[in-house]
Amino acid sequence: MKIDFAISSLRRGGGERVLVTIANNLVKRGHDVRIIVFIDSVEYVLDKKIQLVKLKTGIFSNETLRYTHELFKIYRKKRLRPDVLISFMTQTNLSAILVAKLFKIKVIASEHTNHSRTSTNKTLVDFTRKYIYRFANKITILTNYDLTYYKKNGCDVLILPNPCSFSNKNFKNNAPKEKTILAVGSLDKYKIKGFDNLLVLIAPILKKHKDWSLMFVGESLNNGGDFLLNLATNLKIQNQVIFAGLRDDVQQIMAKSEIFVLSSRTEGLPMVLIEAMSQNMCCIAYDCISGPSDIINHDVNGILIENQNTTDMASAINKVIENPELRKKLANKANEVLIKFDENLICDKWEYLIKNI
Repeated sequence: MKIDFAISSLRRGGGERVLVTIANNLVKRGHDVRIIVFIDSVEYVLDKKIQLVKLKTGIFSNETLRYTHELFKIYRKKRLRPDVLISFMTQTNLSAILVAKLFKIKVIASEHTNHSRTSTNKTLVDFTRKYIYRFANKITILTNYDLTYYKKNGCDVLILPNPCSFSNKNFKNNAPKEKTILAVGSLDKYKIKGFDNLLVLIAPILKKHKDWSLMFVGESLNNGGDFLLNLATNLKIQNQVIFAGLRDDVQQIMAKSEIFVLSSRTEGLPMVLIEAMSQNMCCIAYDCISGPSDIINHDVNGILIENQNTTDMASAINKVIENPELRKKLANKANEVLIKFDENLICDKWEYLIKNI
């Protein structure tokens, strides 16, 4: 089948990584896959058989108008129309649905955050979800939390979790790990990711356990990294906080790190948590409004903490540091997450949806 994916860019991010994982998997199954982006930034490795189309210019300065116009220009040529168009993220979904309906193209709109998350473009986002999504052939969401909301708005909705492309086949259960507490995400989104609170709550723990360090993996294009570095300095823990930047070896870093902390104030279905668990990390996460509770079975394969309860989060981190047997027990159960979020299992569901839409 001819399958098009549309997304604003392929910069580093959870939704972008999911799209690339699905696209690479589907092209290996013999499908003709094309990815359309509207910003000239591609930071993921694509299968050589995938055609990448960059629509980075246009007559409109407004992004929504530009995305819609550029898609229209492609699909007005019948030979360029796919069997199915799959769009990711709300803004791109709006343009994709409008153009797909005009040219009678089957369209799937994929959401990668929960509906209650505050958006910088709230009016447009709310309008799209309430009045435009109902015209898509299918809306995919990540968790049960959003199901009632989209059904109430007349959408044909399906829960499709994120696939995990990480493997633990080469993981050695007794391999030594470093005394590293890991946090992953864009440093510029430190408010959403809760990295500011994390530094404050972890400072006394690091001062108590001098042989442990906190590592941040993620890019900082604006001033997020500077803010966090200054905060770490003010807290006098800068020598135990590592800013590793944007990395291509996240899987390897996870495989050799002991503890993963998800400190987010809000999430959709956090890929980094699934990936950390796949690498036998002891994982602790705030039970934010959607996501972590779909992944972690509390006290079995990880620890869930009341959302933004910094006292309990600090207590849990300190507890697993001082109790290596508990840390190992949770870590050894963590990789069972791959049974639920296995890449081929999730992509089987995507392929079934595409073929039967």
